[in-house]
Amino acid sequence: EVQLVESGGGFVQPGGSLRLSCEVSGFTYDEYLIAWFRQVPGKEREGVACLLSGDDKIYYLPSALGRFTGSTDNAKNTLTLQMNNLRPEDTAVYYCAAAEDGVSLATCHHHYGMDYWGKGTLDNVSS
Repeated sequence: EVQLVESGGGFVQPGGSLRLSCEVSGFTYDEYLIAWFRQVPGKEREGVACLLSGDDKIYYLPSALGRFTGSTDNAKNTLTLQMNNLRPEDTAVYYCAAAEDGVSLATCHHHYGMDYWGKGTLDNVSS
């Protein structure tokens, strides 16, 4: 059984920083991905960052470019997201997600490609 454990997030003023971490266990396949998505009420869930098991890079989707930095461990079963210079429009529920077998960079772009989801954590950027 695949399990996702999210930690971090919370409340911060504009310009501040938050850190999210997701640890995933229980993959059946060697090929998998771990990603962070976010969602605001009334909008579709959008991708933020993505880690592919067979790659050394962390990919950032347009919403994260320039301000968010991802990192992982040697086992590639965690994806930590350091979010800097946060803006009120970054306020959202952030979800860790994972998928396995037959995944690619294209899978990262769409929430419907994910097989597993964390419970989500609310990040509130407000003065």
